[in-house]
Amino acid sequence: MSVRPGVRLGVDVGTVRVGVALCDPSGILATPHATLRRTWPDAEITDDDVAQIVALGVERQVVEIIVGLPRSLSGGEGPSAQAARQYASELAHRVAPVDVRLVDERLTSVSAHRALRDSGVAGRRQREVVDQAAAVLILQAALDEERSSGRPPGELVQRQKRRRPKTKDGRR
Repeated sequence: MSVRPGVRLGVDVGTVRVGVALCDPSGILATPHATLRRTWPDAEITDDDVAQIVALGVERQVVEIIVGLPRSLSGGEGPSAQAARQYASELAHRVAPVDVRLVDERLTSVSAHRALRDSGVAGRRQREVVDQAAAVLILQAALDEERSSGRPPGELVQRQKRRRPKTKDGRR
C-alpha cells in the first residue's frame, strides 16, 4: 500500500506547549519542526499558536493536519481529549479546505520522554523538545497506518459552521 502524496503537519496539543512536526512530500518520514507556546483560546491576539500552525500549513502547502487525541488506556476520553477535539475543530475552521484528522496518541509523550532520555537528552532540554518528539510520533504513526491500511488515518474533524451572534433585537 502507499500513502497519498503531500506534506502533512502533525500536532501534539498540550496545555502549555504545542509540538509541531512535518513530513516529507512523499509522506514517508516525520521530522520535528517546532514547539509553540500555547496561547489559544486564552490569548486576545491574532498571532496565537493556531494562527502560527495555519501560517506554517500555508507556507508548506500541507495537504492534511494530524492532531493527536490523548485517549486513556481504556480508550475513553477525558478533559485532555476534549481539549484536543476543541483545538482540532478550531484548526479545521481556520485551515479549510485542508482536512484535519484526529488520531489516537496514547502514550506518545511517555514514548517521547523515553526516547529522548535513551538518546542522552538531559531533563531540562527534554522539556524543550518533548512536544516536538511527540508530534513526530503522532504523525509517523498516522503515516504508517495509512501505508498499511490504504486509508486516511484516524477521524476526520468536521468543520462547524460558525453562526453570527445575535443582535440585541434577536436577529442574526
